[in-house]
Amino acid sequence: MSGLILLDRERTVAPDGFNRWLIPPAAMAVHLCIGEVYGFSVFNVPLTRVVGVAESIPGRDWTIPEVGWIYSIALILLGLSAAVLGRWVERVGPRKTIVASAACFCGGLWLSALGVSLHSIGLLYLGYGVLGGIGLGLGYIAPVSTLVKWFPDRPGMATGLAIMGFGGGALIGAPLGVELMGAFRSAGSVGVEEAFLILGVVYGAFMLFGAFTIRVPATGWRPEGYVPPARPRPLVTHADVHVDHAWRTRPFWLLWAVLCLNVTAGIGILGQASLICQDMFGVSASVGGGFAGLLSLFNMGGRLFWSSISDLTGRKAIYCVFFLLGACLYAMIPAAQRSHSVGLFVALTALIISMYGGGFATTPAYLRDLFGTMHLGAIHGRLITAWSMAAVLGPQMVNYLSTYRIGRGVPRAEAYNATMYLMAGLLLVGLACNLLIRPVDERFHHREAPAPGPAPAEAG
Repeated sequence: MSGLILLDRERTVAPDGFNRWLIPPAAMAVHLCIGEVYGFSVFNVPLTRVVGVAESIPGRDWTIPEVGWIYSIALILLGLSAAVLGRWVERVGPRKTIVASAACFCGGLWLSALGVSLHSIGLLYLGYGVLGGIGLGLGYIAPVSTLVKWFPDRPGMATGLAIMGFGGGALIGAPLGVELMGAFRSAGSVGVEEAFLILGVVYGAFMLFGAFTIRVPATGWRPEGYVPPARPRPLVTHADVHVDHAWRTRPFWLLWAVLCLNVTAGIGILGQASLICQDMFGVSASVGGGFAGLLSLFNMGGRLFWSSISDLTGRKAIYCVFFLLGACLYAMIPAAQRSHSVGLFVALTALIISMYGGGFATTPAYLRDLFGTMHLGAIHGRLITAWSMAAVLGPQMVNYLSTYRIGRGVPRAEAYNATMYLMAGLLLVGLACNLLIRPVDERFHHREAPAPGPAPAEAG
């Protein structure tokens, strides 16, 4: 019972003199772990050979489409769990939330290991997909909303530090997964079961470190020397909006569309980066894999770079850059393909993916500008459903449109060109949504109930 008390929000309030720079490492420890989901593709082929080991046995082993649903379910549950449990996260605080996230995410890995052992795809869907996805949603929003409260002077940089870890999770998780599978591979095992078990232990340890390091600021705390500007920047409010009111406002849904369109365009490229590079330029699979790794670095770096810049320019302006510049870059990719310029293609896509990551990191600060910090985690949780939608739309657009064009006789190298123009168009729609965002109407601002005063005197 005493252990549970340690998880209470009251036990996480920082004492006077607490160093707020201890919070970013705690947040990154959590995000680097759950960001492993971006590296799940390294398990795809081994999971199709659980029975055959050396090669897949048709009718007995799982297929790539069956395995692919594990990743999709996890991302869908990330958004849904963040939306449904966002208010609970705000109420119980980051420590209890991160412990719950670790239990779900790591428990999902262990349940998936059992699924591999029993060769039950349903257990993998339930483990990594449903249970792990809930862990992703909880672990994603809790550190971010906490960081914003610690850095009112630099909210963009603060969220960039945490979400940079999520983008970089694959840089650790993917190679670690490959090494573990290699170490445990044998004549009778592809090594996935053992890899899932060990990853669950390692990630659990780091996430618990984050949970017991993180703190929330005391009520009314401000950084030393920080004074809120007398005239806040346009769109920035010093008021708070209740989560139940926020999602009914026009700015919320415009920002939902902004995030959805930015992610749809970016994730379509990121999810198929290696294959697109191979098809367009005829490079080897190893070169395509290296290209995918390079994009992960830009995805990670863009989260800190662009979100930090947004503290100077404002969130609306930086999203205008994402959409305008992004649309131009997408429209240039077909020219890079026709000229067979691999270097130009890599430069264009790397910059696009940096803005894709920057959009993720800038969004929490954008929400804080519009709706305040009172229910930031809960509002952020509901907004992340845009990510779940985009995670389905983006890859499917790329896959189906390119497949359709190849089927109509278009050379494989040119099959993605129409997709690039479509992505550019989506970004221009996102630009229009961003330009329409206005400050939240004051009638939605939260107002404390007046303190009860003396009863009025009865009329004589």
